[in-house]
Amino acid sequence: MKLTVVGCSGSFPGPDSPSSCYLLEAEGFRMLVDFGSGSLGALQRHAGLYDVDAVLLSHLHADHCLDLCAYHVVRTYTPDGPLPKIPVHAPAGASKRLNAAYAMPDEPVLENSFDFLRLSPGTRHVGPFEVTAAPMNHPVETYGFRVSHRGRSVAYSADTGESAELVKLAHDADVLLCEASFLDEPGLVPGLHLSGRQAAEHAARAGVGTLVLTHLVPWYDKARILEDASRGGFDGPMELARSGAVYDLG
Repeated sequence: MKLTVVGCSGSFPGPDSPSSCYLLEAEGFRMLVDFGSGSLGALQRHAGLYDVDAVLLSHLHADHCLDLCAYHVVRTYTPDGPLPKIPVHAPAGASKRLNAAYAMPDEPVLENSFDFLRLSPGTRHVGPFEVTAAPMNHPVETYGFRVSHRGRSVAYSADTGESAELVKLAHDADVLLCEASFLDEPGLVPGLHLSGRQAAEHAARAGVGTLVLTHLVPWYDKARILEDASRGGFDGPMELARSGAVYDLG
């Protein structure tokens, strides 16, 4: 299983990265976890334009889903005609939300390109992957994911405040992609995002192998996020996500 960070910028694209998007590959199958604003361009550095086999959307904020609209154009208007539909596992209302964003009533709707499948807590198989979804602590319906293949696993927090569900989901994962949107300062808004320190605390409780801090908001100093995380009690390898980083889990 191979993980590629396509985009790791929080809330909006930054100068060095698009918004949230992660590519997981195994046995020739390519699955995207989130498809945030700006990510389709960077994705083409790592996969063929038509080679995505499935998509998971953690939630329906634009920085996690909006480039599915652009990918609908790709799959609808190829020189050789429309491509077969691919599955999109997403929270309730995904097709309505994304068709509204596309807002082209005289053109084919996104259901012509994608088979929208509603997410719920639990485990399903997507291609060769075992995918477990768990609800996160965010103002809209949001799921974190654990993606497993042949004994290796990647956990992804999506967007969340402090969450016991995240600790359970990430237990003993090889890699935890954990959001670290906030600076660790007084007055953190509960039930929204984590600081670097809080992300590291979750990683320590879950006993993960490697912590990758992601959803990095461009107006904050990344070095400060990493410094905050160093106080969270996690003693394993820890680093900031960056667009283009690849993790080969064997």
